[in-house]
Amino acid sequence: MMYAHERSLVKKLANKPFVLLGVNSDEDRGMVKKVLQEEHLTWRSWWNGPDGTAGPISQKYEIQSWPSIFILDAKGIIRFTPEQYFASQDADILDKTIDKLLKEMVN
Repeated sequence: MMYAHERSLVKKLANKPFVLLGVNSDEDRGMVKKVLQEEHLTWRSWWNGPDGTAGPISQKYEIQSWPSIFILDAKGIIRFTPEQYFASQDADILDKTIDKLLKEMVN
């Protein structure tokens, strides 16, 4: 799972204009609560409902694959999509994209 990387991003960017939000697709809400606690997830995360990956959040935003990662800039414009993530051969693509956007905010 990506939780370790997400935790490292939250820690690394704690004093930056960065927010991580999640959607959990486990069908069992009890399992969601267990994962949040066991994995030490400190960021806001929503449950997608008992239909799992076919739940209301993924339906509304037409999420086709899990994990789906979107990076939005300070203006709310999507600057990184799941397609870019899965197409990339660069293991550090998320970090590089976030770093680039943070640099743009300074300039």
